[in-house]
Parts: sequence; C-alpha cells; structure tokens
Amino acid sequence: MDITVSQKDDLMIIAVEGRLDISGANELDEWISDDFEAPECPVTMDFTQLDYISSAGLRVLLNISKIMKKKSSPFSICNAQDHVREVLEISGFDSFIPLFNSTEDCLR
Repeated sequence: MDITVSQKDDLMIIAVEGRLDISGANELDEWISDDFEAPECPVTMDFTQLDYISSAGLRVLLNISKIMKKKSSPFSICNAQDHVREVLEISGFDSFIPLFNSTEDCLR
C-alpha cells in the first residue's frame, strides 16, 4: 500500500493506493501514529486507487475521524470506487464521514 500526501488550496489530500485490508490497515495505522499530525485545515482521503477495504480499514478510518474531530477539522473521503463506496455506505460511515465524488467537490 502506498500513502501520498499533497495539498490543494486549503485541503490536505491523503491518497491511499492498494488494499486497506489487515496488512494495509496496520500500515496506515502506523503511519498515522508516526507521521500524521492533524492539521487545522480540512483533510480528505483520496481513494481513487484504493481497490479494497476491510473492517480493519474501517477501524483506521474511524480513528482518523476521531483525531480530526478533536481538532474540529473537517474530514472526508473522495473518489471512492463503487465497491469501496458501497462498503462505506453499508457500514454507515457515510453518516459521519462525508463522501465526495471528486477532490473539487471537497473544495466547495
């Protein structure tokens, strides 16, 4: 799994590529513990290249959401493929993490 961080205007974009299964979730969780400091600006996770998400991946998203909520900074997900978006919706994550179709939609 690859994690890339970029900035577009006032939005931090964390792009995740690969599979967010137990292995990928552990890697992302470790990255959050070691390298991620919640910014004051909005953060979105770009799932354009995310092929799969498991319950372990959902757990990591919940942790990121809690970190961002403590900072009172918006957190969202964009560009999720249909099968990933379906998992997020079925699990109810779309009720507390906004899902956007594009990065541009996040900026609005």
